[in-house]
Amino acid sequence: MSTVRQTILGLVLLGALAALVFIQKQRVELAQGGTKLANQRAAAAEQESERSQLVITELHASLTTERAAQQQLQARQQLLQQALRSRQLQIEELTRENEELRAWFDTELPVAARRLRERPAITGAAAYQDWLSRRDGLHAVGNTAADQRPPAD
Repeated sequence: MSTVRQTILGLVLLGALAALVFIQKQRVELAQGGTKLANQRAAAAEQESERSQLVITELHASLTTERAAQQQLQARQQLLQQALRSRQLQIEELTRENEELRAWFDTELPVAARRLRERPAITGAAAYQDWLSRRDGLHAVGNTAADQRPPAD
């Protein structure tokens, strides 16, 4: 082989080697960029995980507080129910013991008082407005006795 040919072949090999080194350098830089991006994403995921853990801890503390408050409310409700039962028993005993109280308890309420306790089941604002508009209004002070008689049912 001639020296020219060997020189050309050497230059071609050198060019191929240079191209291979350049391609390998590009691959390394690309891999480093991917690693850097992966590290950034990992750091962001770690921060998000820490924030999520803080929220979980706060929610757990809130849940614990609410459960304790709910238990306190249930305990109060039980105490109130016991007090109500004891008062009802006391009223029954007094009613049995006291003849005058039993007679008062057996009397019927006046019409005005019964009307205060009569109320239909109201489901919504429109039904309440309708119920209010159909009720008898109050009489002005100083009207005659004929104007103050109870309405006919």
